[in-house]
Amino acid sequence: MTRATIRILQAQLVTVDQTIARELRAVPAHARTIDSVPGLGPVWTAGLVAEIGNIQRFTDDAAVAKYAGLVWPPHESGDFQAQDSRLSKAGNSYLRYYLVEAANSVRHHCPEYRHYYLTKFAQSTKHSHQRALVLTARKLVRLVDALLRTGSVYRSPTSDQNQEEVRTTPHAARPRPQRRARLVTSAN
Repeated sequence: MTRATIRILQAQLVTVDQTIARELRAVPAHARTIDSVPGLGPVWTAGLVAEIGNIQRFTDDAAVAKYAGLVWPPHESGDFQAQDSRLSKAGNSYLRYYLVEAANSVRHHCPEYRHYYLTKFAQSTKHSHQRALVLTARKLVRLVDALLRTGSVYRSPTSDQNQEEVRTTPHAARPRPQRRARLVTSAN
């Protein structure tokens, strides 16, 4: 009975996703430019567009981040400035949720964001994943703001370089894929 319930819920989820994608097509094209970012599907795009609304009401990406609550208020006294400060969380919690979850999806699909996430993960001493993910979401805010303001489609900074390398590099000169070494277990 539990498996049948899971199948029913999965089918309903597919229907909801299709409905969201259909409704997103009704949004003007300049507002849908963020769906060109790898990892942002119709659900994340629809959520971001719905919560941000008209991008012109914000002065810049910092205003969007502040509206979403992705800012860190300073904790300082005299010459002391705290390294470990809490996220503000004052703002639109739905937009913050969409940005953080979208950043998590984008980091899996986009090498630039994956590298940024891993860099921030290595720099964090506490709560590494959460901090790196929120900082990646803050970076995503800048991208979303730029795409919505210009109405342009996302182009990966490395896509042009990789295409030229593929065209100019002969097939024999390409590196061979590395194979995994087999683990040899000894019975003691």
